[in-house]
Amino acid sequence: MSVVSGRFELTDVEYARIAPLLPAMTPQRGGRWRDHRQVINGIVFRVRTGVPWRDVPARYGPWKTLYKRFVRWQEDGTWARIEAMLQADADAAGDLDWHGNADSTIVRAHQHAAGARKGG
Repeated sequence: MSVVSGRFELTDVEYARIAPLLPAMTPQRGGRWRDHRQVINGIVFRVRTGVPWRDVPARYGPWKTLYKRFVRWQEDGTWARIEAMLQADADAAGDLDWHGNADSTIVRAHQHAAGARKGG
């Protein structure tokens, strides 16, 4: 898959960055694993659109495969390794601003907090 066929699919460059962090493609219980890139594209589609797993397009493979791989990689730390690598790369490139900002448009106060009198 050298050409991006959808807006939710990884480019060759993006996939090449994370591929070394993915588990080996050794079959579990005798079956052949579906291509990691196809599965990741399906997971990205699901996460970006918010559709239920069952509604992910068939071009990404069976929804159960996508879901099981998503959960397996969460449990074994694959997603955490990918996030750490991407975050470190972005930080090294100066693309991250580590100074957080929270104002009233982000952190809402309780409705009774505004205009409350202090004391008696």
